[in-house]
Amino acid sequence: MPGISARGLSHEGRKQLAVNLTRVLALYRSILDAYIIEFFTDNLWDTLPCSWQEALDGLKPPQLATMLYGLEGPCAGELKALMWPLTLLALKSTACALAFTRTPGFQTPSEFLENPSQSSRLTAPFRKHVRPKKQHEIRRLGELVKKLSDFTGCTQVVDVGSGQGHLSRFMALGLGLMVKSIDGDQRLVERAQHLDQELLQALEKEEKRNPQVVQTSPRHSPHHVVRWVDPTALCEELLLPLENPCQGRARLLLTGLHACGDLSVALLRHFSCCPEVVALASVGCCYMKLSDPGGYPLSQWVAGLPGYELPYRLREGACHALEEYAERLQKAGPGLRTHCYRAALETVIRRARPELHRPGVQGIPRVHELKIEEYVQQGLQRVGLDPQLPLNLAALQAHLAQENRVVAFFSLALLLAPLVETLILLDRLLYLQEQGFHAELLPIFSPQLSPRNLVLVATKMPLGQALSVLETEDS
Repeated sequence: MPGISARGLSHEGRKQLAVNLTRVLALYRSILDAYIIEFFTDNLWDTLPCSWQEALDGLKPPQLATMLYGLEGPCAGELKALMWPLTLLALKSTACALAFTRTPGFQTPSEFLENPSQSSRLTAPFRKHVRPKKQHEIRRLGELVKKLSDFTGCTQVVDVGSGQGHLSRFMALGLGLMVKSIDGDQRLVERAQHLDQELLQALEKEEKRNPQVVQTSPRHSPHHVVRWVDPTALCEELLLPLENPCQGRARLLLTGLHACGDLSVALLRHFSCCPEVVALASVGCCYMKLSDPGGYPLSQWVAGLPGYELPYRLREGACHALEEYAERLQKAGPGLRTHCYRAALETVIRRARPELHRPGVQGIPRVHELKIEEYVQQGLQRVGLDPQLPLNLAALQAHLAQENRVVAFFSLALLLAPLVETLILLDRLLYLQEQGFHAELLPIFSPQLSPRNLVLVATKMPLGQALSVLETEDS
């Protein structure tokens, strides 16, 4: 979907965008606040304007994909002739105009054309144990970090929330960077160390098979540390250099690939407070796990705006994958009925136990192959209720008949979700700019492969022409 580029906005332009976003989110708050599993219990369809109900009622999923998300389909021309209410068209236009674009500024052939499981841009040793999505992410972010490190003269990269170390390994053993990896889970760190040794052995075997490939410099595996990073305090371990720099103090670059919740905030605070941290490349995720207050808002500007608040429901919605759902709409697969089934289950739960609202239901396999009453029985068992409760099958079938309405309502909410993510990330940009730092936001991953694909890049020196180099896809 189209959107606005953070690069094209001045500081004042970013402040005005924050104003516009808070106003728009307040206008459509009833849609954003709604839980789709309460579609029937809270009569969500009737909360929409009557003109919207008339326009959306009866539309099939592929038609929604075309009308709301702009995907081309077999009936696109025919649908464009439909007269939608101006208020609904305004919602669609506003959602597109105010969200940060998630389309990368480069166009290259897919690295998975030859094999959907193997990136053609990574050698075999770096692909082992790494799923395609992660292959794409570590390559793209690793290459950006290398360029940013060269530009800022960093002596060490610190990968925070490094998990099994896939990004750290690629940066250290693939790109020659000095890397420290920090994660709070002992088991993940031990796994990362094991994979380091496995990769080193594979690279040595590859060199023996190809003696013409000469390793010009010694290889340094990532240095792994088990440490939980407190978002409210500075972590000394994070700032310690692996080697004493030849001249002056260490120059650190902090990075995090989908650093969860407050971990992204911790990276921002270390960058802003610590003189030895000179650069940052952070891809955030799991916005619903942000502390409230503490994780949002960070900037004085956003904190001073009316309606800046983003409760849990809005932040959770911002983590959904719009592009993936749009493709599901286009294909109109049976899996789309899951939300309708769950909403129908909620009505049964409320009748049995009125005080029980939105209980978690452990994943029920192959939902689309179940009859609705079979799904409800399994769902009741998973929330601790009697699966043999008498069911009103006529009522359940009446709910199932409204499946397209459920899909339409969820599609509206998902259309607005990128506005919430935009406000969260815009707040981080403004927070850094208020302190005199240089910060930009770049779409770095393919949104189809990795929905949280915006990387916040920050330095303590003007980025200038380096931005174009950072965005460029390596050949």
